[in-house]
Amino acid sequence: MKLEGNEKKEYLAFVRKESPKTEHAKTMTRAFFLGGIICCIGQGISDLLRYLAPTLEEKIIMSFTLLIIITITGILTGFGIYDKIGDWGGAGSIIPITGFANSIVSPAIERKTEGVVLGLCNNMFTIAGPVIVIGLTVSVLVGLIYWFIGVI
Repeated sequence: MKLEGNEKKEYLAFVRKESPKTEHAKTMTRAFFLGGIICCIGQGISDLLRYLAPTLEEKIIMSFTLLIIITITGILTGFGIYDKIGDWGGAGSIIPITGFANSIVSPAIERKTEGVVLGLCNNMFTIAGPVIVIGLTVSVLVGLIYWFIGVI
């Protein structure tokens, strides 16, 4: 069904009237603070690892920091806590690595009743899968371009 002229204007006015109003300043402030808090937690974990194991290389410390943050996010998602955090902070919860971890765990949990293979494993990458594929594809293409420029 295609709307014509006046019908289209009336429909758009109805949609504007009935759509919930977003408080942009409030949502952006919450996202800013939540993203900052998550990053501060990550920095705290990194500093703690540096203090506890001063002989570790920086790359190892960063890897462990990411692993710990991803694990914490997966656990919080499993208990439904991270969804409440995301409801409060909006985009602040999806920008850091925690959003990626949440996007892997959430679909798996939703389908857990279907069993381990068909439920958890099959649905784990429904959201994050395309991001991973595109990331890998682009990184290979950039690597090939970089190699080709080095050969020339």
